[in-house]
Amino acid sequence: MNTLPRTNAAAEPLPFYGGQAVIEGVMMRGRRAMAIAVRAPDQRIIIHTQPLNPIYRSAFSRTPFLRGLLGLWDALGLGWQSLNFSANVAASNGADGGDAKFEGPLAWGTIALTVLFAVALFSVGPTAAAYWTETVLGLTFPAVALVEGSIQLAVLIGYLWAIGRMAEIRRVFGYHGAEHQTIHAFEAGAELTPASAARFPLEHPRCGTAFILNVAVLSIFLFALLGPLPLGARILSRFLLIPLVAALAFEYQRFTARHIGHPLVRALIAPSLALQRLTTRRPDEQMLEVAIAAFKAMQAQEAGIQTVG
Repeated sequence: MNTLPRTNAAAEPLPFYGGQAVIEGVMMRGRRAMAIAVRAPDQRIIIHTQPLNPIYRSAFSRTPFLRGLLGLWDALGLGWQSLNFSANVAASNGADGGDAKFEGPLAWGTIALTVLFAVALFSVGPTAAAYWTETVLGLTFPAVALVEGSIQLAVLIGYLWAIGRMAEIRRVFGYHGAEHQTIHAFEAGAELTPASAARFPLEHPRCGTAFILNVAVLSIFLFALLGPLPLGARILSRFLLIPLVAALAFEYQRFTARHIGHPLVRALIAPSLALQRLTTRRPDEQMLEVAIAAFKAMQAQEAGIQTVG
């Protein structure tokens, strides 16, 4: 089946549920709650649920561009928390995963190091390489901006291809596909069973892989507006403008998701969907069971919060 999520134009728009693949599991996030489901070594599905910070329902989360910063926190804070829980389940031979909290100096230090590594690999490195090309070949700045963007995209695609050849990561990518298929099934109004979800595409327009590609492409145009800068100032600008580029990419992704039925929008997101072929694999039935368990647990937690509220 090659359908994309239905658009609910006549009624209230469907909620934008999201998620992330983790070690032998899936995290699903709504507006009020999140749930992590992990397949333990003894084959049980261990589930952790928790309410989300009220900021996810505040004016901040509804303000264009500012809500993109919340998306960054999703990828960092909630993402690392979910990975931490799944790693605990895998290491505990079927225990409940322990405390799923991810906080304190060690947590923030881990996030900081991860961000620095990502910036160095995908931004600072291409910037320095493009600057060297500019110096050696005497290119004009608009051309250098294209060179920088091309290097950035090449590094991104090469990195995803390389890690996708690791057996452990291929399983994570299988859970990534299960996450997408589960959300597709919900958005299409289909039954949430492994057999039903398996009919849907592995790619999803709101995927984090698509977000990363949008950041890379938008940064080409944004950084070109800055004009030629010394190397130090150029690298600093790339780092300082990460929140702005991320906010722009987030709004672009929300716009395309809301108008997915338009042929032009489908054409625009085609590269993002194509890139996801590197980060998704066809899941097996057990992977889909885990993803569906996470989604249902998240929905149940959200329903309980609404009832109490």
